Amino acid sequence: MAQSEIAHINSQELIETMDAYKNAMSELDKIDKTYRTQIDEMLKEAQKTNERYQAEQNTKTEEENQRRMAKLEEMQNNIMAFSQDAQEQLKKKQESMLRPVLEKAREIIQRVAREKGYKYVLDSSTGTGVLLADGYNLMDDVKAELNK
Repeated sequence: MAQSEIAHINSQELIETMDAYKNAMSELDKIDKTYRTQIDEMLKEAQKTNERYQAEQNTKTEEENQRRMAKLEEMQNNIMAFSQDAQEQLKKKQESMLRPVLEKAREIIQRVAREKGYKYVLDSSTGTGVLLADGYNLMDDVKAELNK
């Protein structure tokens, strides 16, 4: 009986076992925490300012209270802009850090599949459309090649 030309691998599982992926995710988590800390500090400052303005509003003129409200709105807009920029920067960093990891995984999967004589490799990760994966699983072979 001829060997099947089709194998499968759960690429997401493979990638999550790679040290480069783990290191990238750790660094991204640190960056995310830094952004969150900065946003939290900005929010606390805005809250303190708002509380102070609320406590002092009866001693200020209507014009002064309007300026203070405008300042609070500006603070809020700055926080939202910073948050959006942080999300964009984090996404760019994630893409740049994970691209080499994904490329390495793809290259190793291709090399192992060719060495084993498979013409097609299906991704059996959840949500990829593969409903049945009873064919040859390349995972152990790819992991062995990855660890060489």
